[in-house]
Amino acid sequence: MSIDAYLRPINHSETLLINELSDQLAASRQVYRFGFGQSPFPVPAGVTEVLRQQAHEKAYLPVQGWKPLREAVAAFHRQQDAVDWQPERVLVGPGSKLLIYAVMAAFTQAEVLLVSPSWVSYEPQAKLAGHKVSRVQADAASEWRLTPAMLEAFCETRENPELPLLLVLNYPGNPSGTTYSEEQLRELAAVMRRYGVLVISDEIYGMLHHRGEHRSLARYYPEGTLVTGGLSKWCGAGGWRLGVLHVPEALSDNLLPRLLGVASETWSCVAAPVQQAAAEAYRFGPEVEHYVQRERQILSQLGQQAADRLNQVGVLTASPEGGFYLFPDFGHWRKRLEASGISTSNQLCSRLLEEAGVALLPGTAFGMPEQELVARLSYVNFDGAAALQATEAELVEIFKPVMDGLEAIASWLSESNLAVA
Repeated sequence: MSIDAYLRPINHSETLLINELSDQLAASRQVYRFGFGQSPFPVPAGVTEVLRQQAHEKAYLPVQGWKPLREAVAAFHRQQDAVDWQPERVLVGPGSKLLIYAVMAAFTQAEVLLVSPSWVSYEPQAKLAGHKVSRVQADAASEWRLTPAMLEAFCETRENPELPLLLVLNYPGNPSGTTYSEEQLRELAAVMRRYGVLVISDEIYGMLHHRGEHRSLARYYPEGTLVTGGLSKWCGAGGWRLGVLHVPEALSDNLLPRLLGVASETWSCVAAPVQQAAAEAYRFGPEVEHYVQRERQILSQLGQQAADRLNQVGVLTASPEGGFYLFPDFGHWRKRLEASGISTSNQLCSRLLEEAGVALLPGTAFGMPEQELVARLSYVNFDGAAALQATEAELVEIFKPVMDGLEAIASWLSESNLAVA
């Protein structure tokens, strides 16, 4: 009996797949690993020490999360983001990724709106939850941001306006590295309020705003914004799998019980030692605060250098404002690339990996049309532990793996096999 017709069309996450492929290739050749976005920095020593001390803790914790952790998370976001986070409306989960899916799974029917480009897992998650997925197309001119006009036009022309509309908004952005100003958020909030849009604001990179100026959408649209965050980016603890979600007061009576239901029937709780260590991170003592400040300095400096180098060789790249990603546009090279048999972002990334040893993720992974010659570059292939302690002079050598990879891209573009036929 064949089951093929009954299986969901869900494939391996492209970010995880490129990491595994890079591992395989690196065994036999030089690979510049720009494909997988994982923080290069070690978890702060004080936070790691709490995990070690609490490793014996084995009991199940409450489904919603350990109360001292929820209290620390709420206090942290009230201080950092000037928003009304309350511990009774915080849900702790095994990464923000699963918390975003839990929100989608809480609805029997909904329309999920995504911005192209947006993170690779949003669309598969929405489809797993059985929802319709719609997209609005951003562009390089807006530095890949959603604009109020785009959102308004979509809301005005929805085919099924009776369905709840869930907009997933991620900023600072993966894959773009760009973010939203206070004015831009206010203008978006006005449209969201007018059409009753429910927003999942994925602010996992908020603490890595390069100038420490992240503004949460919940400040301007509190009644309709669910905010997700976690330890993976600003605390370097991706593999610990701890995320947090805050439900606004206006939605908590109806939505929070459903989210707790999803959590109780799936992950039950996050590991007790991890939650206790996370509480130490969210208390944001002097060690952790200094660590985050240093991360921002390093990522800002390297990100700007990387964007500058790509722009110098005609690869249009917006300056990063947060996180550790760039979204270079190779459109300037289209004629030469097409003459070499490259007309899609998948072909571009495949050839770059094969011929230059540079691993990027194609724009199609982020919902972009295949003919758009764009790709995501994650500039984290450097020694983060060394960078935290380095002098300015020492950073030049530490940044070398990233800059060498950019030179490999520049050399590949200028090689004779890409000459116009």
